[in-house]
Amino acid sequence: MRMTRSVDSVQFLPFLTTDVNNLSWLSYGALKGNWTLIVVNAVGAVLQTLYILVYLHYCHRKHAVLLQTATLLGVLVLGFGYFWLLVPDTETRLQQLGLFCSVFTISMYLSPLADLAKVIRTKSTQRLSFSLTIATLLTSASWTFYGFRLKDPYIVVPNLPGILTSFIRFWLFWKYPQEQDRNYQLLQT
Repeated sequence: MRMTRSVDSVQFLPFLTTDVNNLSWLSYGALKGNWTLIVVNAVGAVLQTLYILVYLHYCHRKHAVLLQTATLLGVLVLGFGYFWLLVPDTETRLQQLGLFCSVFTISMYLSPLADLAKVIRTKSTQRLSFSLTIATLLTSASWTFYGFRLKDPYIVVPNLPGILTSFIRFWLFWKYPQEQDRNYQLLQT
């Protein structure tokens, strides 16, 4: 985004859903007392917030981006208010928060496929990120194995779609290979 000073080929929804996902799992980790979940998701939330700010800086449609962000943050605040104020039993709160986190994790993994129809119609994967696909596969597989180790279905189950959607995106990259940018120019050294 910084190099091109544009967000035209970058999807916003994955940044937003990943940030909400990190904040949700941070809360789950804090409730469970799991420092791995706390540290990883605190770092993830900071990085995703920075990505959102950079996206917002280069975006021409700031109103739409701010509206999406405010809406999802509103849902997050309402959810946390519910869990921390209306669910007094810690075990019940942990189960319900785990389910809440699972829904956001699944939405995070599905969000890059929001342009699936456009990719198939245009036969172009330009709007998909190959590096993000690799990162998603590695991350979802790592969390799945970690969840198996902890015997925590709230970690295992929502990360399985990340593995599946990564393979779908790999198939799309194979079926519709990205063409070289015709405006590509070598940098002068």
